[in-house]
Amino acid sequence: MAAFFLFLYVAVVSWLFAPWVPARKRDMERIFKLAELEKGQIFYDLGCGTGRLVGEAAKRGARAIGLEFNPALFFLCQLRKIFSKNRHQMNFKLVNLYRENLSAADVIYFFGMPSTMVRIKEKLEKELKNEARVVSYSFTIPGWKIIETSKPSKRDLPIHLYSIR
Repeated sequence: MAAFFLFLYVAVVSWLFAPWVPARKRDMERIFKLAELEKGQIFYDLGCGTGRLVGEAAKRGARAIGLEFNPALFFLCQLRKIFSKNRHQMNFKLVNLYRENLSAADVIYFFGMPSTMVRIKEKLEKELKNEARVVSYSFTIPGWKIIETSKPSKRDLPIHLYSIR
């Protein structure tokens, strides 16, 4: 019975934005290359999973913030922060990303399902500053012009870079 409720919880959390799909290490390099993340900038990972990308952004000198809705994954983020040399650059929040103000972001990264793209697009258009950069893993944001796409081979998922304005 407990397994059923755990499955139901994970299904609901995944339905709200996307299932947890960790970025591969080689994809992380492509993400940061597209984002052109600079030291001191504010990086948000929406649905940060275990916080790997947040940890990498912090290593690169960014103020990195991970938003996660799943308490089990959030717990893993907290462990990552405790054992990180860059913990002062990292922050994790257990929140619904639609309720978080993203206006300070220089770079936003996320993996969202096609069914959630319109809602996240509307949120980003309302909140982000003009020079903010948005990186989307795999799926496109409808109506936004792609600045650049990284897809080195057929087996790689595309990673898209957008400029908010």
